[in-house]
Order: sequence, then C-alpha cells, then structure tokens
Amino acid sequence: MNKEHLLKFIVEAHKAGYAAGEAASEIKEKDGSTTVTYKKGSWKYHDNYFGSEPFGGREVIFYGNKPVWMMVYYGSVDKSIGDFERIYTFLQKSLKLAPKDNPYRGPREFEEAEFKYQNTWQGGIESFSGEEIIYQNEKGVYEATYIGGFVDVRKE
Repeated sequence: MNKEHLLKFIVEAHKAGYAAGEAASEIKEKDGSTTVTYKKGSWKYHDNYFGSEPFGGREVIFYGNKPVWMMVYYGSVDKSIGDFERIYTFLQKSLKLAPKDNPYRGPREFEEAEFKYQNTWQGGIESFSGEEIIYQNEKGVYEATYIGGFVDVRKE
C-alpha cells in the first residue's frame, strides 16, 4: 500500500461521503445505523455511524479487500441549540476542505458568515487523534473527537 495513494483516496472518499450531503450514497441499516461507501479501483471506503444528535461512528479504508486504515469519531451539538441543521451543513462544508496531508476531518480553521470551524490533531496518518469545534458568533456550539490510524500492519 502506498501512503500517498491512501491520503489521496481518503480526501476523495470524504468529499463523496458525509461531506457530500444529500449527494452521498447512504444506506439505512436494520440496526438503525447509516452506511456510506465509496470505491475506486482497489480502494474502498466504508463509513458507518449511529444517530444524528449525538452521533458516533467509524470509517474503514480497505485496499484489495484488506482493512488498512480506520478512524472512530463521536460528537454532538450543544444541547441549548434547537435547530442544528445549519451547524451540520457548515460542518459538511468544512469537511470538504480537509488538508491533503492530514485528511482526518476538516482544515485547521475555516470561517463562513457567523460560523468558525477549528480542528486540532496530533500525530500522522499512521496514528492520530484530534478534536473539532464549531463556533457560532464566538460561542462553542458543536464538538467532536476522533482517533485512528493504520490497522493490521504487524504480522504475527
């Protein structure tokens, strides 16, 4: 597996996944979760999450039907916010701007109208963790954490 190809595929998959909004290929599962998939050549992206508020899920990247990378995530909108659709629409815009060298969620920072997205992470594609926050008029209204990296690389 080529690391640069993996990074490029993650960026493509994220843009075609949840960040794509209604254009994403979503499947409602019997267990109540939602699955989003994206394929290109030998690469496959599988995102499965529960809920919308709060939410939690995992993304797995496969190469040649073998899992090579994954990320788990959990987040929510502040309980005082009644209408969170605008916040999630802004989140989707932010996720489309993920940096090519660290495409875990969105960019370090993005602002539009009264919203500001901030993303801090540690580590690299091999092993990382991070947190994203959305502010509306300088008040924190959304927060999520994530962790992930390579999987199944050591042989017994």
